[in-house]
Amino acid sequence: MAKNPFSETQQKAIQDAIAAAELNTSGEIRVHVDSRCKDEPMKQAIATFEKLGMHKTELRNAVLFYVAMDDKKLAILGDKGINEAVPENFWDEIKTNMVTHFKASNFTEGLVEGILKAGEQLKAAFPYQSDDSNELSNEISFQDNNE
Repeated sequence: MAKNPFSETQQKAIQDAIAAAELNTSGEIRVHVDSRCKDEPMKQAIATFEKLGMHKTELRNAVLFYVAMDDKKLAILGDKGINEAVPENFWDEIKTNMVTHFKASNFTEGLVEGILKAGEQLKAAFPYQSDDSNELSNEISFQDNNE
């Protein structure tokens, strides 16, 4: 398991951002942190997305924020449903803003801002449904890819 780079307060801020982003949408957001990324970050994000079962949401509207801390790599992966609903460069804009925070070692702020921005887009494309349930955990997942 990857060393957790976040304090309890920081983890709570990230989880609270996920909960806030998901409040008005049927979309789902997860954050996954690796220590190292042995492959291209998007390839690793795709593998992690599947491993976490994120492709199983009813409307295919899950978003994964994948971060490899030691290698300083980031990928944002939206499932088919959300990617069909957002502008082509949408994830690039969020990623650019997050990288600005990350370069200043503001990882929590970068993740929170990116999550909330993704939540706004999810809300527009996938408004909250009265029968909506939280299909995916809001917990940050960690993995050590040093081996």
